[in-house]
Amino acid sequence: MENLERTLSTWIVRYRWWFLILMPLLILVLAKGLDLRFNGDYRVFFKKDNPQLQAFNRLEDTYTQTKNVIFLLVPEEGHVFRRETLVTVERLTELAWQIPYSLRVDSLSNFQHTEAEGDNIIIRNLVQDAPGLSDAQIARIRDIALAEPLLVGKSIPKDGAATIVNVTVQLPGIDETGEVTEVATAARALADEIRAHSHLSVHLSGMVMMNASFSEAALGDMDFLIRVSAGAMLVVLVFFLGSFGAFGTLLVIAMSALAGMGVGGYLGLPFTPPSASAPLIIMTMAIADSVHILATFYQELDSGAGAKCRREAMQESLRINLQPLFLTTLTTIIGFLSLNFSDVPPFGDLGNFVSVGVAISFLLSITFLPALMILLPARLPRFQFEIHMMTHLGNWVVRHRRRLLWSTASLMVLLTAFVPRNELNDVYVHYLDESFAFRQDTDLLDKYLGGLYYIDYSLDSGKTDGIHDPVFLHKIEVFANWLRQQPEVNHVNIITDTFKRLNRIMHENDPNQYRLPERRDLAAQYLLLYEMSLPYGLDLNNLINVNKSATRVTVGIQVLSTREVLALEERIHQWLSDHEPALVTEGSSPAIMFSHIGEQNIRSMLGAMTLALVLISLLLIGALRSLRIGLASMLPNLIPAGMAFGIWGILVGEVGLALSVVTSMTLGIVVDDTVHFLSKYLRARREQGMASESAVRHAFSHVGMALVITSVVLISGFAILSLSAFYPNSGMGLMTAMILALALLADFLFLPPLLMKIDKH
Repeated sequence: MENLERTLSTWIVRYRWWFLILMPLLILVLAKGLDLRFNGDYRVFFKKDNPQLQAFNRLEDTYTQTKNVIFLLVPEEGHVFRRETLVTVERLTELAWQIPYSLRVDSLSNFQHTEAEGDNIIIRNLVQDAPGLSDAQIARIRDIALAEPLLVGKSIPKDGAATIVNVTVQLPGIDETGEVTEVATAARALADEIRAHSHLSVHLSGMVMMNASFSEAALGDMDFLIRVSAGAMLVVLVFFLGSFGAFGTLLVIAMSALAGMGVGGYLGLPFTPPSASAPLIIMTMAIADSVHILATFYQELDSGAGAKCRREAMQESLRINLQPLFLTTLTTIIGFLSLNFSDVPPFGDLGNFVSVGVAISFLLSITFLPALMILLPARLPRFQFEIHMMTHLGNWVVRHRRRLLWSTASLMVLLTAFVPRNELNDVYVHYLDESFAFRQDTDLLDKYLGGLYYIDYSLDSGKTDGIHDPVFLHKIEVFANWLRQQPEVNHVNIITDTFKRLNRIMHENDPNQYRLPERRDLAAQYLLLYEMSLPYGLDLNNLINVNKSATRVTVGIQVLSTREVLALEERIHQWLSDHEPALVTEGSSPAIMFSHIGEQNIRSMLGAMTLALVLISLLLIGALRSLRIGLASMLPNLIPAGMAFGIWGILVGEVGLALSVVTSMTLGIVVDDTVHFLSKYLRARREQGMASESAVRHAFSHVGMALVITSVVLISGFAILSLSAFYPNSGMGLMTAMILALALLADFLFLPPLLMKIDKH
C-alpha cells in the first residue's frame, strides 16, 4: 500500500500539466448535461408502485381529477351576502373559465339551485345577474346557501364570512411543470385583477398552486442558498488557507457541482424540490478533500529545517492523504447511495447527484488542485497558532483521557435515551414556510373551510346503475352521517344530499320529504332529470362513475398531522368493517399518501442504514488493518446521530419525512474525520513506533486543524441549507449540521481516550 501511494503521488505530480489541461476540459463536457427539467409535482415523492399513489390514480381515472386552483374571497368585514361581493363572485366565476385547461368551476354563484314548477324541475344558478339583485333576493340567497349541505363547509363557512371559487383543471401532462406554471400565472393575474376592482381580499390555494410553489421554493433556494454558501465558504477558506488556497479550492468546488449535476442530467435523474439541494451539498462536500491536501501541503512547506520545495511538499501531501481521501470518498458515496433504498424517489435522486459530485471532487482534489497549487505563488497561511492550539488540545485530552472517556460516554447514553421521544409527524402543506403566499393563503383557507386536506372513498354498489338502489343509498347515507360526527371532519360531499334535495323538490318542497327516494325507479328518474338540466362543466362526474355503479364520498378534514390522519383513516376503516363490510375500501388523497410514506420510508431506511453500516465497517477494518480499531471507530460515527435525535426529541419531539434519511446520509460523512484521525494515529504507531498517547498527540497536531476547517465548512454548509424555505431541505440541513458538530466533538473527546484504552500495546 505504501509503495502504491508513493507511486501514484509521484505520477500525479509528474504529469501535472496534463491534469491541469485535461480535467477542466472533462468538466466542460460533463457540464453540458445540465439541461435538467424541474418537476415540482407532489407526486414525485412517491414511487410508481406506491399502493397509496396507485389507489389515488385509480380514483382520478374514475372520477373528475382533483388538480385545482382555489380562490378564497374574504370581505373586509361582515359576510359574503352583500351585493358587491356577489357581483365579484359571479364575475370571477365567469373569468375563471379562461384559466388554461380549466375543466370545471364551482362557486356560490353557479351552484345549481333546484326548484319545482308544476311537474318540472327548474335548475338555475343560485346567483343570477348579481348587480340587479334586490335586498330581498340577497336575503333569500343567504337563507338557501346557509341551509345547503353541499355548500356549507365546502364553499362557505357556517357564518358566511368567506367563500371560494374552485377551478378544476385537466392538465395534458405533456410538460406538466410548464402547464402548472401556466395555470398558476393565469390564476395570479386573475387574482390581481379581482383585487384591483373589489373590496375583497383574494387568496390562492389548491394543488396546482402547491405544485407551483414547491417549484418556486426549490429554484429560489438554489439561487439564494448557493450565493450565501459561496460567500461563507470564501470567507472561511481565505481565513484558513489564504487567497491562493481558497482560489484553488473554489475552482474544485465549482467544477464538482457543475460536473455532478451535468452527469445527473446525462443519466436522466429527475430534478425535484429535495434534489434541488444537491448543488449546495456537493459544494460543501467538495471542500473536505481539498482542505486535507492543502493543509498537509502547507505543513510540509513550513516545516522549518526540513522544509520541502513545492513539488516535493505536494508529493508528500498526496502520499499521506491518498488512502484516507479515497476511503472517505468511498464511505461518503456509500452513505449517499443508500438513499436509493428510500421509498421517496427524490431522496434517491439527491443521493445519486451528490455521489457523482463527491467522486468528481475527489478526482479534482488529487489531480487538478495539486497541479494548480504547484504553479501558484505560495503565501503560506499562518498555521503556527492553530497547530499550537491543537497540540495543547491533544495534551489536554491525553492528560484527562479517563475522565473524558466516561463523561462523554455517559453523555452519549443520556442524550440517546431521548430518541424515543420523537414521533413521526408531517404536514405536507407546511413544507413551505410562512414567507410564501401559498402557505399564508392555505393557512387562511384552513381557518375558514379546512384547507386542502381531504380523504376520498369510492363506494361500489357492485352492479351497473347501483347508485339508484335505495338500500345502497341508505348505507352510504348512514356512513356520511357518522363521518359528520367526527371532530376532524369539516364537510362530507356525497351524492345522497342531491337525491334528498331532489326528493323534497318533487314533493312540493315539503321539508319532511328531505330524505332518500324509497323506490329505485324514482331515484333513477330524479337523477336523469337533474343531469339533463345541468349546464356544461357542472356534471356529476365528480361524484359518480360512468356506469353509475359507484360513487365518490369526499371527506373534507382539518389540516392534521401524520399521526392524526392515520388515526382517522383507521377509525373510518374500522367503522366500515364493523357496519358495512361490503363497502370497505381504501381512503385516497394526498394527505393519505404523505401520511403513509413516512412510516414506509423509515422502514426502508433502517435496512439501508444497516447495509451502509456493514459496508463502511468492512472498509474501515480492511483499510485500517485492525478488526479491533475498525469496529471501535464506528462508535463515534454512530453515536452522534443518536445524540442529535435525542436533542431533537427534547427540543422538538417530531420528525418529518426528510429527517428519516439523515442517519444513513450522514453515516458516510461523519466517518471522514474518524478516518483522517485514525490514519495519522496509525501512521505514528506503525511508521514511527509511537506509544498510543504520543500517537494521539501526533494526530491532533498533524490533522486536528484540517478536521476543524472541514467540519466548520460542512457544518456551515448544512446550516445554510437549514435556511431553505422548503422544510424537508431545511430540516435535513439543520439535523445534519447538528450531527456533524457532535461528530467532531466525539472524534476529539471520545475517540482518542477510546484508542488509548483499547490500543495500549
